[in-house]
This record gives sequence, structure tokens and C-alpha cells, in this order.
Amino acid sequence: MQNKVLLVAINAKYIHSNLAVYCLKEYSKEYENEIEIAEYTINQYTDFIVQSIYKKRPKIIAFSCYIWNISYVNIIIKNLRKILKDVEIWVGGPEVSYRARNYLEEFPQVNGVMIGEGEKTFNKLCGYWFKNEYELSDIDGIVYRKNDKEILLNSKTALMDLSEVPFPYNDIEKFKNKIIYYESSRGCPFSCSYCLSSIDKQLRFRDINLVKKELKFFIDNKIPQVKFVDRTFNCKKSHAMEIWNFIYENDNGITNFHFEISADLLDDEAIELISRMREGLIQLEIGVQTTNLKTIKEINRTTNIDKLREVVKKINGFKNTHQHLDLIAGLPYEDLESFKKSFNDVYEMSPEQLQLGFLKVLSGALMEKKSKEYEIEICDEPPYEVLSTKWLSYDDILELKKIENMVEIYYNSRQFVNTISYLEKKFKTPYEMYEELGNYYEVHKLDEVKHSRIKLYENLLEFVNEYFEDDEIFSEILKLDIYLRENIKSRPGFAENEYKEILRPFYRKYKSVYKMVHIEMFRINILKWIKDREIVKDNQIILFDYNKISPINHCCNILELKEEDISGE
Repeated sequence: MQNKVLLVAINAKYIHSNLAVYCLKEYSKEYENEIEIAEYTINQYTDFIVQSIYKKRPKIIAFSCYIWNISYVNIIIKNLRKILKDVEIWVGGPEVSYRARNYLEEFPQVNGVMIGEGEKTFNKLCGYWFKNEYELSDIDGIVYRKNDKEILLNSKTALMDLSEVPFPYNDIEKFKNKIIYYESSRGCPFSCSYCLSSIDKQLRFRDINLVKKELKFFIDNKIPQVKFVDRTFNCKKSHAMEIWNFIYENDNGITNFHFEISADLLDDEAIELISRMREGLIQLEIGVQTTNLKTIKEINRTTNIDKLREVVKKINGFKNTHQHLDLIAGLPYEDLESFKKSFNDVYEMSPEQLQLGFLKVLSGALMEKKSKEYEIEICDEPPYEVLSTKWLSYDDILELKKIENMVEIYYNSRQFVNTISYLEKKFKTPYEMYEELGNYYEVHKLDEVKHSRIKLYENLLEFVNEYFEDDEIFSEILKLDIYLRENIKSRPGFAENEYKEILRPFYRKYKSVYKMVHIEMFRINILKWIKDREIVKDNQIILFDYNKISPINHCCNILELKEEDISGE
């Protein structure tokens, strides 16, 4: 058995990286020869992960635990203990920190839990493991077993200066083709009852000059995306503005930066800066959660919905920034009718993505303490998602699951922007449209199979044909959507027309470039529809140019052609 500690991260996807384990290793630089990082994903078989860890023969194994991976971690730990009987197994992270004693009682295979911030705690544990510098009783921030029987809880670790955390990305080649996660602050000033970040009120910021130096490193290395993990990035305006100004002034034309913000905190100065940014330089994730004012108060939020709506609308007008708005179903005082209103309110803000999520009741959060009062029933297994509340039945939850599925397919994919915009006008509310679409999928058992992208277009057309009279306009707009996003040469059935012979000379003339363009004939003025959402019947020739794709809506460029433009002359 090798004399080393193995830090194990099980990520949601291959493109993700685990910031926590890299920070732990970097902070304990003096033990770098004894520390190894092993990253896996939840898409790999647990047997494979067990075999891989076993072959490394570590002395200590430490797992980074989150709501999305804890089920996998638990299975892996049970199996590892059977084949690595003398190995010490430790865990840390938000999914175990707030129930450390209970976790050790439930899993006798585990030796200890690192609670809260882990850098200093892990460093001292390394001193205990490799140099006998400490006794476990001397190390703050751990819950551990004494003599395999008694469970002891040490004092919490004092919160550290965030600038002391070393930069974990110096060897940037390790993170090729992965999202980079970056932290410029820890803690949160707000008290949202469903969130673990509300427990720690000591908000700390990394030194701004250090932040700029590290961001410049990402920019110089042309990293595709840097995702800030700050809980509310713009809670301190001066900090946010310095960073935004820096990435604006040092934009390399490639790197995208993702931020979680409170939109209603943005003032005119911040909005004006955003208006000048390169298309795709930043993207904003905005947690609306609900527009029910009673619910907002009950969950300890202070959101100004009117201000938020105004800000989102202004940023939409710039057409340069992807906005992702979140809703949570299952919050107190929000019944189905209230949630429908919240959904319609947020939908009308026209974000690039609308995330319909479901309440997760996390250990340690205030929501858990009030779950009996709210009559919340949750799944026993992670992610502890809501099944029902005093206000929302399980039947209601099932209806919202259908809505979520349809929104993911037909809104968040951004493949149906024009067709959905056209279809919205046939329903009283956006919610009603997705409800009917979800019912159609259920009745025809379309929700039981996975569909190709082309089949999703066909499903939508069949839905329209069943609920309404045959709509030639809809077919034309559906054709627009498919070619805005899909550079396909095999024409789908609904896009057949009588103009193929007219187009043939163009492709003969420009055969060296036609693989990256497509020309289509329409029976309506497509440019008028895109600009004004107005239907004008008028034959129009459109060129779709796939040489440049928008980083915001992922659509290609389009250009109107005249008949003389496509002649073979």
C-alpha cells in the first residue's frame, strides 16, 4: 500500500472540474508527493471507480461530497471498505458538513468528516498522517471516531482569509477542455431559507489584485469558460465592477465568464458597462425563484421583482449577454396557481434559459427546520427533492415535471425560438402552451422515448396539426428554426418544396463553400418575422451562413438573396 492520500472527486459531467480538491492539494504543497487527485463522473459505473481507486493503493481516501454525487460516494465507500480494510476513509463537503455525526453513525466504514472550509483542516490532517505533528484531538474542523466506537466533535475551524488560498490552476493543461471554476468570494450576505450559504454570514473577498492576476492567466491561456462560484457575485458593487471592468478591458474575444447575480442590485453604471461588452463575454445566472411576494418574504429574500424585470429587459435589449433565470417549485405559500403566475411572469422576461427547478431540502438549511410546519414531504434519497407540501400536491408536482420537460426541450434548447414565439400567440398564457404540449407528449407516449433533434421538430409540427388546422405559416417558421441551428443536407419531410431546381445553379457555382451555407425558399418574409414578429406573405430567398455562430443564441447568420444572386450566371 502506497503512503499517500487520494482526493476523490466525482463530478456531474466530464467537462466539470472540482475546485475543492485542487485547493486542498495546493494549500498542502509541502505534502504534494503524498497527495494524488482522482476525478470521475456520475456517468461512470461505481464498479469502475472502485476498481480504479483500489489499483492506486492509497493509505487514505478523502471524498468531496455534494448533493449530486453523495449516492455514488456512499456505494463506493461501502465496497471499498470490504477490499481495503486498513485504509482510512474521510469525507468532506456541504453534503456531509451539516450532519457529520449522523453520517458517521450511518456509515461505520468512514473514519472522519472534515466540516466547513477544508484547506487548513486537511493540511493539519496531512501533518497527522505523514509527520505525526498532531493528534486528531488537536485538529479543528473534524468529526471522527475514537477507538472505532466513540464519535468526537472538535471545534470549528476559524474562517480563513480567502487570499491565503493558493491558485490551483498553474498547470492549466490538466484542465484542457474543461470548465474552470473560480472563487473570488466566500459566504453570502443573504438568508434564503433553502440555501446552505445562508448559514455562514462572514462574507469574505479575495484580494482584487490577486483576482486580476489570476483572471489574466485565464485570458492569456484563452480558456473557453470561467465559471465564478461566488454565491452572489454582485453583492459588493465595487468588487464586481472592478472585475467586470478588468475582463472588459482585457477581453481576448474567446473567454466567457459566468456569474450568479442578483439582478435587482444592478444600478445604471453596471448596466451601462454590460451594454458595452462583447457578445458572449459574460453570462448571468439570476435566481428569481418566485414572484409571489408572500413566498419571497417567508423564504427570507428581499427581491425587488419590478426592478429585476426592468434590469433583465434592459440587458435583453443589448443582445450581447446570455441570461439564465431560475424558478423553484415547492416553496412555502406557493400553490399551483401561484406557481403558474410565477412561471408566466418570468417567461415574459424572455431569458435565454428558464430553469424550472424543484425544492431540495438540505441538511442544515432553515427549510429543513421548518419542513414539518410546511408539511413538506421529500425523497429519502439525494437530492432530497420535494414530493409535496401543504400547498402543492404530488399530482401538482407531476404536472410541473411535464412542464419542466417541455421547457427543457422546446425553450432552453433554443432550437425552436421562432416556432415557440409563433405558437405562444395561440394560447392564453405560456404555461398553458407547455401544459398542452406536455399532455400531447403523454397521450402519445412521446415522453417515454428519447428523440433525435429532427424528430423533435416533427413532434412539434404534429402537435400543431392535431390541435389546430393545418398551418402553412407554422411550417415555414419551423423550417426557419431548423436551418438557423442545423447545417443539414438531408432535408426533413416537412421542409420539402418545389424550389430545389432553382437553387441547383447556386450550388454548382459555389461548390467550394456551399458546405457551410444553405439556401432556402420561404413563402413569408422571414426577415420581417424575425425583426417585428409580423407575418407578411412574400416569397423570399434566405441564405444561412454557418461560418459564424452567435455565442448567445447559437444561430447562424442569415442574408436575403435575390433570384439573380442564385443564378448560375
